[in-house]
This record gives sequence, structure tokens and C-alpha cells, in this order.
Amino acid sequence: MILVTGGTGLLGTHLILAMHRKGIRPKAIYRTHIPEIIKDKADWVQADILDIVALDEVFNGIEQVYHVAAFVSFHKQHRDKMYAANVHGTENIVNACLQHDVKKLVHVSSVAAMGRNRPGEPINEKMFWTRESSNSEYSKTKYLGEMEVWRGIGEGLNAVIINPSIIFGEHTNWEDGSMKIFSSIQNGFPWYSSGGAGFVDADDIAEIMIALMNSDISAERFLVSAENLTYKDLFFQIADALKVKRPHKPVSPFLASIVWRLEKIRSMITGKLPLVTKETAHSGLTLVRVNNNKLLKALPAFSYRPMNETLNRIAAKKSY
Repeated sequence: MILVTGGTGLLGTHLILAMHRKGIRPKAIYRTHIPEIIKDKADWVQADILDIVALDEVFNGIEQVYHVAAFVSFHKQHRDKMYAANVHGTENIVNACLQHDVKKLVHVSSVAAMGRNRPGEPINEKMFWTRESSNSEYSKTKYLGEMEVWRGIGEGLNAVIINPSIIFGEHTNWEDGSMKIFSSIQNGFPWYSSGGAGFVDADDIAEIMIALMNSDISAERFLVSAENLTYKDLFFQIADALKVKRPHKPVSPFLASIVWRLEKIRSMITGKLPLVTKETAHSGLTLVRVNNNKLLKALPAFSYRPMNETLNRIAAKKSY
């Protein structure tokens, strides 16, 4: 028996679809809504990873666990929710794995758990979050959640950790998470920043997770990232895929500092979340490079999809 947490999100959806293509039908946890495209491709159980009583029942007979569930946000208002889901939720999953003698756990962390602000130095698996290397509460919660998995490994749990970069994939609303970039550019967003990051296809991550689960690899963490791109190049590729005008206005550090402050004031007046925060403005100006060599050496038969193919595939699907 296989269990997937976070199965209704972007990555969880792609993981369940990848399993379906391989003839695998997992048990999957949902809280409120199941996307139609995967509704009949898993045995769904309504539960919350913060409910240890419910988890105890869900874990009966489970041998393999893919822990995908997380709360992603760069808004300070969501700090408590991030700590609950990303830290305490992961603690509960690790404890349940240990109590039920789960054979293996694949945990989805994040590149953010390694810290991102190291100018001129590519991110690799030897790095861990420090206050100096990150300005994000989200990255801290993912680091602390990852520490729960390492604690479980120390207690005898067979587990492996992946740290994806920014994920793109269809089968999700273009107003959610990283996919909002598509709707923004489709609607004529004119700006691009001087920063950059690593990017990866959700289908690639799903394949990697399944391969790692079925391997002898344990007590390791792997960066999962296909390509390093500047935001300018990324935005141009998305615009070309959508056949719309490319963003044409560069964002300077001075302009970014004004925008996040104005957004903070607007948020205070309207009660709505700011479109840009101090954290996201800073990230947009930071040039991050990800070293993906370790994963490619561990899985020599695997190769990443080119990001331009991913972006064109998503653009052809349009918004969900």
C-alpha cells in the first residue's frame, strides 16, 4: 500500500497521474476538494496531517509514503499555517511512518530549505538554511520540516528527501502559486526583474520520486532542478509560448522597494494580501543558480525535459 499526502496540489496531481500511467493506485489524503482529473485514480481519504488520530487510521497497512503536503506562502499573515503544515505536519508523518513500520518515505522539501542568498555560489546539497542566507519564513519552515525527516532517519526510518526548485505543470489553476506567472503574462504583465532561479517540470519530479522510492537510496537529499534561467528569459519564453507581447520594463532595486511598500499600505487599507512582499521583491532581484549534478549521478537513466518544451505544453493547455 502506498500513501500520498498533498495529492490534490500541483505536484501531488502529477505524481498520482504518473502512478496511474504505471498501473499504480495509491491511497491519497485530501481535505476539501479532489481535482476531477485524478478523482478516479486513487483511493481518497479525507484527513488532515495535523490530526494524529486520523493519521493513525490512514497509515494502517501502508508500506510506502510520498509526503508532498505543504503550505506555501510568502505572506507574514500565513506564518502560523506554514509552521503547522510544514513543520508539525511533517513531524506527524514521520512519527506515523515510524509507528507503522513504513518501509520507505520520500519527502518533498524545497530548494528554499537550503537558503538562497549566496551570491556567486551555486546551491548544492551540502547547504542548509541559515538566517543569513534567507529572508523567508517559508524557507525556515521547510528547513525545520526537513530536520524532522532527518530525525526520523536517525531513529531508523528509511527515507530520502528531494528539494525541488520552482515547479511548473498543467492540471492546476493559473492563479495558484508559481503558475500565476502564466496568467500575469497572458494578461499583459509588462515587468521583468534582474534575478533568476532554477525551474523544473512537475512530471519530472514525479518520475524522480517514483524512481527514488524504488531504489536502494536512503538517507540522502537531492536538488531537483532542470534549468537555471533568468526571470527575463523565463518571462520571454512564456510570452512566446502564449503568443502575447513580451514583458518589456526592467524592475530596478529602487522600484522594487517602492512597490512592496505601496503594496503593504494597500494591504493594510483593503485587508487583501499584497501582490508583492518584501520577501518576493528581494527574491525577484536575486540571481540563484542550482547545481543538479548529484541527482543525475544517482539516477543515470533519467534526464530532464527542456523547460521550453514544458512551457509550451502548459501554454497549449491554457488555464484550468
